[in-house]
Amino acid sequence: MRIISGQYKSRKIVAPKNLPVRPTTDMAKESLFNILNNHYYFDELSVLDLFAGTGNISYEFASRGTKSIICVDQNFNCVKFINQTAQTFKMPIETVKSDVFKFLEHSNIKADIIFADPPYNFSIDEFGKIPELVFKNTLLLDDGMLIIEHSKHTNLSELPNFSHQKNYGGCVFSFFIKAKN
Repeated sequence: MRIISGQYKSRKIVAPKNLPVRPTTDMAKESLFNILNNHYYFDELSVLDLFAGTGNISYEFASRGTKSIICVDQNFNCVKFINQTAQTFKMPIETVKSDVFKFLEHSNIKADIIFADPPYNFSIDEFGKIPELVFKNTLLLDDGMLIIEHSKHTNLSELPNFSHQKNYGGCVFSFFIKAKN
């Protein structure tokens, strides 16, 4: 995996082979960040990266100037790798080793962007629990966005607060926003 843009542009990050993850492809990541670049100033954002895995998405945010990034993953080796990488590059990334659903149930952390990359084989109920907890616990700041990465074989468009989706090969990003009052 490589960092697409920003301070660490073109840096390659090699994750250990034994991590139980599927990093977002460079093509999909670049497309996602092109979308976000049209909506946000990265240096003003707070980001929550759920099911963070290798930290791939968080490194891209950090490279583009985001100063508040929290990664949540339940796998000890993933959290360890993210911590080591963040320390090597002096990135402002905090980690939380936790089951994501338990974290969302008990967290009072609010963010502008919440990115979730759960296992592609989640059931629709498991996928649905992510926006349910994010919006029930008001974890998004005003004008914030929840983005869930999933397979093209999964349809999240019927979930509450769904806004739109973007397809990139076998990868889909579904965007969720707070309903306007």
